Amino acid sequence: MSVQITTARLPADTRNKLLVLSRLKRKTKSDIIKESLDMYYDYEEKEIASFTVGEPYFGKYSSGDHDRSVTYKQRIKEKLRAKLNTN
Repeated sequence: MSVQITTARLPADTRNKLLVLSRLKRKTKSDIIKESLDMYYDYEEKEIASFTVGEPYFGKYSSGDHDRSVTYKQRIKEKLRAKLNTN
């Protein structure tokens, strides 16, 4: 396995937290960053998997109105006016 060096710019507070955590856990900064990235990758893979599981259902049940995303504000206003007029 070849090792590559990557440089990342961190805000001062993030760098300080990394240094403190490194001392507390008695691990190198590289090890903490590697573990963090592995956790992030696992999280992202679950998100992607969730999307692919639900993908067959996206758009399956349609209202038939093709402009709902464009006219939603107008529909909300109409519902609010109707509600106010009934009281």
